[in-house]
Amino acid sequence: MSLWSHELRLFLRQPLAAPLLALLLLLASASVWAGLAEITRQHAAIDRILPQQAADEAAVAAWATREGDAGNVAYYTHYATWDRPSPLAFAALGQRDVAPFVLRIRALALEGQINESEAYNAELALPGRFDWAFVLTYLAPLFIIVLLHDLVSSEREGGRLLLLTVMARSETALWVRRVVLRVGLVILTLVLPLAVGGLLSGAGQPILGMAGLAAAYAVFWALVCVAVGRFRLASVTSAATLAAVWLIMTLVLPGLALLAINAAVPVRQGVELTLAQREAVHAGWDKPKEATLAAFFREEPAWRDTAPMRSGFHWKWYYAFQHLGDLSVAEQVRAYRAGLERRNALSGRIGLLLPPVGLQMVLHRLAETDLVAQLTYQDRIRRYHRELRHFFYPFLFREQPFGPADFARAPRWRDSADTPRPPRPGA
Repeated sequence: MSLWSHELRLFLRQPLAAPLLALLLLLASASVWAGLAEITRQHAAIDRILPQQAADEAAVAAWATREGDAGNVAYYTHYATWDRPSPLAFAALGQRDVAPFVLRIRALALEGQINESEAYNAELALPGRFDWAFVLTYLAPLFIIVLLHDLVSSEREGGRLLLLTVMARSETALWVRRVVLRVGLVILTLVLPLAVGGLLSGAGQPILGMAGLAAAYAVFWALVCVAVGRFRLASVTSAATLAAVWLIMTLVLPGLALLAINAAVPVRQGVELTLAQREAVHAGWDKPKEATLAAFFREEPAWRDTAPMRSGFHWKWYYAFQHLGDLSVAEQVRAYRAGLERRNALSGRIGLLLPPVGLQMVLHRLAETDLVAQLTYQDRIRRYHRELRHFFYPFLFREQPFGPADFARAPRWRDSADTPRPPRPGA
């Protein structure tokens, strides 16, 4: 143990040692604080939804139910959906940085409401929001490079290498001890803020998975530094070489991989789906009402015996071609999703070759902030929208009056059953 304490004293005497670790600790702590602040903001936004929802329904009920017209209620009432962040989301925000985590929908055509924003592969994009995953993936390797690039070369250039190797009981054990000490301190500096953030967010044991990934990633970069050091380069040359390796592995190759995947798997943009669906809906105004209802009844035969429609506008015809608008782009939606999933699978293969990409994919999966989590949220919205449509259909097709009490019977969005609501950080 005396050898380890001796190495620690020697290391801390170096001019850059303590300041570098302090800077990394500051960056990691700031990233955790920023992540917790963002997740707290998202929780607060979600917590404001239900009071706002009640106020909106009261405003609609004040006038739309005077005539008992369910069509007006369904048209003007927005129903809130939300995707609560997981306890680990503060560490790796992923899709939650760009994709909506709150979406208010109506009982109209849905796909245009869902696909107004794009989904993307966060792991292959340029560095985004400053979170703990960013510090680990992009900044921690630079600190390891600074601490290890001249591990041997500095001793050789200072004329101490020969004496050092002669005095050491085991030359291999000496260098292993120095590498392990430096890398261990870096890992400790990264994991301590993460552990504090995990306690505040209620993450519990799963935080160990992220800590293990941080340790494995730090070891990988230490091995890269050791491998370059075996070429006996000068300290400056070694630092430049490792910096080039870092640049290529973390920025250049992931960027090229993104271009290659997008070219190999072309995917229509979500905005294009929105436009196609809205065009189909708008075209419904010009189609014969009988043909529209016949097409709708083939999909929803339970309402086939509805009373004949009077001349002019009728809500059941309107909501029928709204649903047909969704069906008109169903194949495009499936192709869009399949393309995104294919891109995600290719990103996973890239991650096997590029540790920075693989690390972020696993971090985002653990935090439930990846593309899979976003698509799962969209699927839940589709199921909820189906509940809303079938709640309103008896009022529309049986022409039942809609009263104020019926608002309370409308389906309500629920937090995911298999994901308990985490405590708000600092609560």
